Amino acid sequence: MGKYKRLLSNTAILGAGTFASKVLVLLLMPVYTRLLSTAEFGTADLITQTANLLLPLAAVGICDGIFRFTLDSGADKGKILSTGMVVLLCGSAAICGVTQGLRFFDTLKGHIGLIILYVVAANIHLAFANYIRAEGKNALFAIQGIINTALTIGLNILFLVVFDMGSTGYVLSVVVADLSMCVILFFAAGLYRVISPKKIDAAVAKDMLKFSIPYIPTTVMWLITSVSDRYIVTAYRSVEENGLYAVAYKLPTMISLVSGVFIEAWHFSAVKDADDEERADFFGTVYDNFMGVMFMCGSLIIAGAQIFTRILVSDAYFDSWQYVPVLVIATTFSALVSFMGSVYFLKKKSAVSMLTAMAGAVTNIILNFILIPKYGAFGAAVATLICYILVYVIRAVNTRKYVRFNLHTVRVIINVLLISAQTALWFVNVPYAWIGQIAIPAFIILFNGRGIIMTAAKILRKK
Repeated sequence: MGKYKRLLSNTAILGAGTFASKVLVLLLMPVYTRLLSTAEFGTADLITQTANLLLPLAAVGICDGIFRFTLDSGADKGKILSTGMVVLLCGSAAICGVTQGLRFFDTLKGHIGLIILYVVAANIHLAFANYIRAEGKNALFAIQGIINTALTIGLNILFLVVFDMGSTGYVLSVVVADLSMCVILFFAAGLYRVISPKKIDAAVAKDMLKFSIPYIPTTVMWLITSVSDRYIVTAYRSVEENGLYAVAYKLPTMISLVSGVFIEAWHFSAVKDADDEERADFFGTVYDNFMGVMFMCGSLIIAGAQIFTRILVSDAYFDSWQYVPVLVIATTFSALVSFMGSVYFLKKKSAVSMLTAMAGAVTNIILNFILIPKYGAFGAAVATLICYILVYVIRAVNTRKYVRFNLHTVRVIINVLLISAQTALWFVNVPYAWIGQIAIPAFIILFNGRGIIMTAAKILRKK
């Protein structure tokens, strides 16, 4: 199988599981927004975002290391997974002390135990999932994603409808589902045959940590970019406004879903299939098509922002639609930034990845303090957008030191101008603005779709 076909095949397999899972969650938004008040949803969001912020600290970045080192040919996979799990458990134990500082936050002080459980369960699940993905067991990886979502939804119904546990039940359902998946994968993937105390190796731990540790601040910086605005909106405005902002993020998450599925498959191909001689062409072709799909998805979501919000959430959350267009553009740039990050992943330049992420996070925090007090959640959305554009520009320049692939800059600029004009139409009083919400997405699809179809046809013609 050729490298392009293998990439498409892996993307399709991973996407089958991930899309089914995430779409189910999105379709349940009307249920969640009716069962939880804006304050409860805002609290649940702060709990999960805080836990997500602690995840890379507890894991010491080792989950990325497990995936990357397992991909290497000739790797002793038993040593990698066994050593990685020991590092992970030690980091999880250490994080228990850090969480005590959360007692100073009124919204979080009653949920510290839940946050610790969330962190431990999610990290072990991620480590196991990354290992089976690196092993090329994409079908199993996709299936476990579907099972995990089904468990989460079932537990949501149990904890929210039957036991009326509010925000605690919303988060606890995720924790129990993750713990269940750890047990299932341990046996279904045969990990009990791979993990052994005898295979723990200090030298392997040193090599993995050298690669993984820079990913701690990298991941933390990205989480700060997405989490700091939640805290500042809550502090300067209200937990209710944060609830609206959290709901607004759900539609842009569909772009993250599409890009996330692809990037998971792309990391595998970037390491396994990118020969030195053809690497630039491979990266350039894939990037061009990936970029086109991201802007097409973004344009369609912006066009349907009000309709989707009306369908997916209760009336109390409808005003959240106004944050969606800007967050969609921000998420689109986030996807392009992630693609650039694959260059650092390939070359094991995790320290450079960290520095670029740090630039974005610092910018985001500064802009949050400037914009949120005056403009509220809309200011948070604008700060996020500026942050991702900055990191995109930095990485577009820096990655050329390692892989000089075609960035298709003119196409990116045209797409940005079009999607920005489309966003502006939602906020200016122009007669028949709805026509633009049809015409601009149609043009963006035509502008990008032709090249995507031609590339797909060329791939399918190859044996």
